[in-house]
Amino acid sequence: MAIIKCPECNHEISDKAPVCPCCGAPIADHVVTCPECGKVYFSNQTECPQCHHLTGKEVAAQAEVHTKPTNVHKNNRIIIMVVVAVALVVCGICYAFYHNAQSDKEQIAYEAAMASQDADVLQNYLAMYPNAPEEHVDSIQSHLEMLKAIDRDWTNAMVSGSKSAIERYLAEYPNSPFKNTAQHMIDSIDWSVASAAGNVESLEAYIESHPDGDYVEEANDAIKNLNTTTVQPEDKLLVAGVFNSFFQSLNARDEEALTSTTSPLMTKFLGKSNATRSDVVTFMHKIYKNGVSTMKWQPMDDYKISKKDIGSQKIEYTVVFSAKQTVTHDDGSAEDLQYRVNAKVSPEGLISEFNMVKILE
Repeated sequence: MAIIKCPECNHEISDKAPVCPCCGAPIADHVVTCPECGKVYFSNQTECPQCHHLTGKEVAAQAEVHTKPTNVHKNNRIIIMVVVAVALVVCGICYAFYHNAQSDKEQIAYEAAMASQDADVLQNYLAMYPNAPEEHVDSIQSHLEMLKAIDRDWTNAMVSGSKSAIERYLAEYPNSPFKNTAQHMIDSIDWSVASAAGNVESLEAYIESHPDGDYVEEANDAIKNLNTTTVQPEDKLLVAGVFNSFFQSLNARDEEALTSTTSPLMTKFLGKSNATRSDVVTFMHKIYKNGVSTMKWQPMDDYKISKKDIGSQKIEYTVVFSAKQTVTHDDGSAEDLQYRVNAKVSPEGLISEFNMVKILE
């Protein structure tokens, strides 16, 4: 045991004391005495604070460092080289992945631009990928020129307002972005022509050409209206057939055939209201006077017919026409008379009204 000064407070204490009774600093096994100057200091210090003499542990450590084999340095260099090599490989792989990703992204953008009909999409591709493959750039520029031509030709066709010009445009550019607009324009032009013609044939032709057209419903309504109010060739055939049968029955004195052409109750017949078929038969017998051998009635083909919808899509015809009567007498003499007939034909195709006046020469 020796008396030393506490490195912390310089109080004299035993070197075996656990701590300094004055300052509480640890003493036993925690202090050393410098062999050079006799200064006491803590053992965790690497050198004497007075003369800077190294502690025994520090001297041993430096000796160990100086005595290590040189192959440690070689091993370190090898490790560093391996690490550098691995880092380079990793960087190369990352770059390859990045390059492939950029290439895939460019390819997707290229395909989308080529499929687009929007010039802005193509312009954006060229701006975003200035270093794209030359063949891609050439294709994009060609496609862009085509879109410009489509726009230019569409403007010319639209300004012309000509159906033939629009049809030529569609034939040249079947996949044009303006295809739907062009088809609607053609539809409108054809509808204008059909509605201006104002007949069933033109309207039916429009519907046949444009079964899904914008004006099909209007065309059907117009056809319905025309069929209701406009006399068609089949209407004239129906009316002419009724009166041909009526007059032929008079010529043949055929009561049954004659009454089959008239309504059971006629609104008027030769001035008589609510006439029956018996009144028609009476008229036939009356005109065949004594001395008349034959009689020939012949309706002239000058029918003026109008139509009227009387409800439930039933059509009544009002008719005005001329009729010629040739009467041959028993003595061989003959006379020709002409009449103006005003009549009506019911929806059932029967004469519902019949009046006639002699035309004086």
